[in-house]
This record gives sequence, structure tokens and C-alpha cells, in this order.
Amino acid sequence: MNGKIVITGAPGNVGTHVVEALRAAGLVDQMRVGARDADSARRTLGADVEIVPFDFTKPETFAAALDGIERLFLVRPPALSNVPRDIAPALEAAQTAGVRQIVFLSIQGVEQNRIVPHAKIETWITDHAVPYTFLRAGFFMQNLSTVHRDEVRERGVIAVPVGRARTSFVDARDLAAAAVVALTQPGHENRAYTLTGAEALTYYEVAAIMSRVLGRSIRYTNPNVVQFVVEQTRDGRPLPMALLMTALYTLTRFGNASAVTDDLARLIGRAPISFEQFVRDHSAVWHTP
Repeated sequence: MNGKIVITGAPGNVGTHVVEALRAAGLVDQMRVGARDADSARRTLGADVEIVPFDFTKPETFAAALDGIERLFLVRPPALSNVPRDIAPALEAAQTAGVRQIVFLSIQGVEQNRIVPHAKIETWITDHAVPYTFLRAGFFMQNLSTVHRDEVRERGVIAVPVGRARTSFVDARDLAAAAVVALTQPGHENRAYTLTGAEALTYYEVAAIMSRVLGRSIRYTNPNVVQFVVEQTRDGRPLPMALLMTALYTLTRFGNASAVTDDLARLIGRAPISFEQFVRDHSAVWHTP
């Protein structure tokens, strides 16, 4: 491997773990992080990592970030949903710079839901004949320790409009491990993997596990979609993001996130992290001061 592995989405749920795994593999010299706020990223990721400014909406940042690129770990910024305007120019720049593989963190069920931004990104990559690996991830366990942290910590509730549908949660640490395999080992070009944990849980079961591990009552409130949008915007999320979250949770309600596969275990060579282990590892984030 002669060129750079360029990492987007770091700091972030998966990107940070990708950086840590590449560091552990002795590949610090071969990676570069492209971050909107390079100084903040440097404080989080460490001074040994090459970190340069990179903003999907600022083409002037593309050249330095993508210079000498060989492989790109691509994470869509949650706030960007207009793929032709906000994502495609960076992909075009990566292709021009000579990228040999894009490892894209996509979503489970994207092949049946072609209106979400992830589907449009996948289509752009395949239409432009860029070698790819699509990591179609289930719902992050870490959504509960980040996006929904405050409602769990402060109100003891999980409030997402999913009903009794099952979700095959996956730990971001496992996704990062899979990404590193795809970025550093041969044989994963032009492949799509659906990456899930080993079990599919209802949110009632999630709440029960969290209650048991945390030693306090956590309830699943099962709001309707209108209540969910109102609560998300009240908590400060922009309306477009709240609507996208609602769409994804509605698909979950219809069963799109319930399938369990063994793709992850085969890629990383071990069993996925269980939801209970995730809660134990992150228990401190839900404890009230």
C-alpha cells in the first residue's frame, strides 16, 4: 500500500474507532483524517495522526485532503442529505485524485429504500465505476449513548417511534473493525455487506436490558411520529434531521432493521459485541450527576 487511507467521520462514532484500529495496526503513517474542525479533531484523536481540514461543502479543502489518496473511508455527515450538491463534488475530487477504493458506511436495507441519501451515494459510486465496499450497517448501539443519551439519562425513557418491531443493533466498534478489514485486506472490492449484531431486539427488550444493567428503571414510551418530531425539534435538532430520523425509524417499524446476518462475524473473525456488553461498557454516560 503506497497511498494514503483518508478517513472521514472522525471524530465520530465509527471514524474515531477506525483511527484507533489503524493506529493499533501500525498504520498511522499511511492514514490521513479529513475533518471540518482539524484543531478539535487533533485534540480528540492525538498529535500522531495527520489531520487536515476537509469539508464536503467547501471544495477548496478537497485537494490537500485527497492528495495521494489510495482508499477512502466515507461517512455521510448527518446534516447533508442533498447528495448531488453536497457529497458528489467530493467524490468526484477523490476519483480525480486516483482513489482505488471507497469504503462507504451505508445503512441496512438501503437496497429496498432508494430515496435515502445513502442509496444515492451508493448509486453515484457504482455509476462512476469506483471500486467500493458498502458496509450496510444496522442501527448503532451508540445512538443510545449519543443521540438519545439525554432522554435516557435525565428522563429514564427511550422515545423512538418503532412499536414492537425488532432492531438488529450493531456496535460502532465492530463496524470500525470491519472497515479496517475492508481498507487493509484484499478481496473486498465491489462487495456489499449487511453488518448487524447477533440478535434483533425490540425497544421494550432494550429498555429491560438497560434497566437491569444500570440498576434503574428505563422505559420505552413508543411515541407516534408526530410526537417524535416535536420532541426532537424541541431538543434542538433541525427539522430536516428530525424528519430523516423519523423516516428511518418508520422503516424500522415496518421490519426493515430486523434481519440478522453473519457478515460482520465473518469479516472480523469473532462474534459481534452484544447489546448487554455495550451497555456495561458505556454505563457511565447514562448516570445522572
